[in-house]
Amino acid sequence: MGFLFYIIYICLMNPLIQHIQKFISLSESEAKIVLSYFEQENFKKKQLLLEEGQISNKQYFILKGCIRFYINNSKGVEQTMQFGIENWWITDYLSFQYQTASHFNIQAIENIEVLSIDRKSFDELLDQVPKLERYFRLVIQKSFGASQVRIRYLFTMSAEERFHHMNNMFPEFIQRVPQYMIASYLDFSPEFMSKIRAGKV
Repeated sequence: MGFLFYIIYICLMNPLIQHIQKFISLSESEAKIVLSYFEQENFKKKQLLLEEGQISNKQYFILKGCIRFYINNSKGVEQTMQFGIENWWITDYLSFQYQTASHFNIQAIENIEVLSIDRKSFDELLDQVPKLERYFRLVIQKSFGASQVRIRYLFTMSAEERFHHMNNMFPEFIQRVPQYMIASYLDFSPEFMSKIRAGKV
């Protein structure tokens, strides 16, 4: 009985299960089913989880570390589109959904630990636990809403205002992410970033 309780405890204390429980309720049996479909993976700093031209066949739930989602623009310069830290999901959703070549790259900024699920397993999991459809819909809506807000800031705020807004809202990124990646995410040069941080703007 003690061992069974321990297994249930480990299952329910899993970061993914805890995150899901913020949106929907899972029974112990459902939590076990969910975890059975995921694989834990580790990636080293600077390692690519997805490279442009590949099919995004996995979704990643971040257990530990920081990840970025970026493109190489027409000038060959990396342009960061999104960051992800603990308890965030990341993938190229269109490539994952339609199994087409991705136009994006996903890279570990730090050594990371993730839970991954491939497309086939994802479809099977939703059949097994249909209420997860609601969970993933809410997660994607939240992510999409954040992207819309970011676009608004790009059009309505000055570069300096964008930096200070991000620094106030997400100080953990400023501390953990290299300066040139922050600059590309905020759509200005690393040199301009240095001037802002030095108070010269």
